[in-house]
Amino acid sequence: QVQLVESGGDLVQPGGSLRLSCAASGFAFNVYYMEWFRQAPGKGRELVAGISGDGLTTNYEDAVKGRFTIARDNVKKRLYLQMNSLKFEDTALYFCNTFLGGISYWGQGTQVTVSS
Repeated sequence: QVQLVESGGDLVQPGGSLRLSCAASGFAFNVYYMEWFRQAPGKGRELVAGISGDGLTTNYEDAVKGRFTIARDNVKKRLYLQMNSLKFEDTALYFCNTFLGGISYWGQGTQVTVSS
């Protein structure tokens, strides 16, 4: 079955960096568009970034452009989110996501907290 497992979240100071990972299994990872979402306390889930199956096309939410980089390793079946220059407002639970067979699949999320 499809599984997505996120890791890498942590407590970090403003201006710091983190790299999130998402380990995928149970589907042809290299075929599917993958996305990172986040959900801050009291807010809805929002799209952060997306990447095509071949890794050649990426898209970013305006608030993270120039600071975050999405990448993938199709051999290892892993999705990454490199986050630099972190801000207080980046604090959220981060999820990876893919949509296949008419179903949207989510991991359990990894917590990123930006605090001084």
